[in-house]
Formats: sequence, structure tokens, C-alpha cells
Amino acid sequence: MSGYKLATYESENGSRAGLVVGDQVFDAAELTQQPDYTSVLSILEDWTHAKIVLQRATEKVGAGWPLAETHLRAPVLWPGAIYCAGANYRDHAKEMAERTGRPLGPDPKESGGKPWHFLKTPRSVADPGAIVSATQYCTKLDWEVELAAVIGRETKAVPVEEALSCVAGYTVANDLSARDLSQRAEVPVGSPFRPDWVGQKCFDGACPLGPWIVPADDIPDPQNLALKLWVNDAIKQDSNTSEMIFSLAEQIAHISAGMTLYPGDIILTGTPAGVGMGRGEFLKAGDVVRLEIERIGALTNTIA
Repeated sequence: MSGYKLATYESENGSRAGLVVGDQVFDAAELTQQPDYTSVLSILEDWTHAKIVLQRATEKVGAGWPLAETHLRAPVLWPGAIYCAGANYRDHAKEMAERTGRPLGPDPKESGGKPWHFLKTPRSVADPGAIVSATQYCTKLDWEVELAAVIGRETKAVPVEEALSCVAGYTVANDLSARDLSQRAEVPVGSPFRPDWVGQKCFDGACPLGPWIVPADDIPDPQNLALKLWVNDAIKQDSNTSEMIFSLAEQIAHISAGMTLYPGDIILTGTPAGVGMGRGEFLKAGDVVRLEIERIGALTNTIA
């Protein structure tokens, strides 16, 4: 076990990389005496060496400052790319097909299909505890708890068997979706130009992320993690990453076949059943959304 979590915190001099050890926070550059480690991205760009330096530095720490009094930001500011797996849990694919009145179709993995991803913009990232102002933008704001993998080294055309070696760590993500903007009403039904993935997925605050990155060495099996989501203390999603159609390793191999993954890139691995669309429920102003993933932590945001 590494004994630390990698975070971004807000200091008097702006956002800086921090190390969370127990209930204390330390400045990463100061603790490691590595002046370049001022941002999480700079640490990720040196991850092969940095994870050794961070481990040694956190084994003998003194007094930091209280985590409860620290303003944590999204752990990566701002990721170069955010890849999001679509319909990657069988139960979620089923609930969305039923809700939209379309046939479910064959299992994509068993029928020889490939993982499918869309993109969120880096500026859609929201901090832990941030207020997300989206109800003026859409009327059907939906929640989606997802395991997020953070890339720690440049990766291209990696085989499935080696894919997890490029992951620096894991965090929690909420793939917020503006469901009423998923289709362009002025475009005929059936047209390939009718879906609007940008309007639905890329608005400001559409990707709450955090509260920190847990090193991959602390999570030997990302395909066996409980993940849950509550809205105002009512549980909405309760599942396990073992229910994914395509594993994280398969997703990394697929993405990297055509695109180079870089340190700080993030992969959202899909969400299980229980989203608002399937329930006919949507977020409203004042709602508090809490997500929790086993061995990683909890992420909470308020809707405005």
C-alpha cells in the first residue's frame, strides 16, 4: 500500500499538487523536495520515477495541515482528454433501451463488437464540493457514477494484457448528462445528425471529479469495486465494476490502437443501471449528489 493519495489543493498561491496522508495534507513539491512537482500533471508526466519519490517522502512525514480544512480541487487540472465509455454496463444499456423504446440488440462483446467512447471537454471538469449550475441550461439533468482511470505514461497500441500498466491511479467521476439536449429537435428522426453529444455531455460542470487519485498499486483489481450514488441521501445506483461489458484494460487497448494516450488523460469507464433517465427522475436545484467507490473515496456536489 502506498499510504498516500495524490490531490490538487488550493493554496494562497493558487492550485498546487498535494499528498493526502491519513487526515493530513502536504505540499507535494515541498515534501519531496522536487521543485517541478507543483501540479498533479507534472507529477504524472514523471510517474515512473515520481511514484517512488512520493512513496519514500510519505513514509516519514511530520505535521501537515488538516484535510478537513483544505480546499480540494479536481485532481487533474485540466486533463488533455476525457474519454467516456458509453453503455458499458449491461443493466444500464437495458434500462436506456427500454426508456427510449428501442431494441436492446445483441451483447456487443459477445457479438464481436468493440468498446465505444465519446468525449467530454477538459473545461467540463468540476471540483469536489463545487456547485454545478446546470438547471438553467437543461430540464433533464441526469447523474452517472463512474470509475475514472488516470493515465500515467504515454501509451500507443498497447495490448490488453499490458494495458493497466499505463494507469497511474483511479478517482471518482460523475458523468452528468443533459438528457433533454441529447437530440436536436429540428433534425428529422433517424438522421445521423440528430444526436448532440456536445450539448448533452460537455456543458460547464458536466464532469465532477475527485476527490483525489488513489495510486493504481493500491487497487490491484479495478474490475471488483463497489460503486454507489445517492441523491439527497436516497440511493439511486448500487453496483460493482465487475458488471462492465468491456473491462478497463480492453478500453485502454481499444482507444490506444488509434490514439496516443498521454499522462493526465482520463478514461471514464461507464455507469451501471439506476440513472435518472431510466427512472424518469432528474436533478433539480438544491439537490445534493454523493458518489462513492470502494477503496477510492466519496465525491459530493450540489446542483444550483
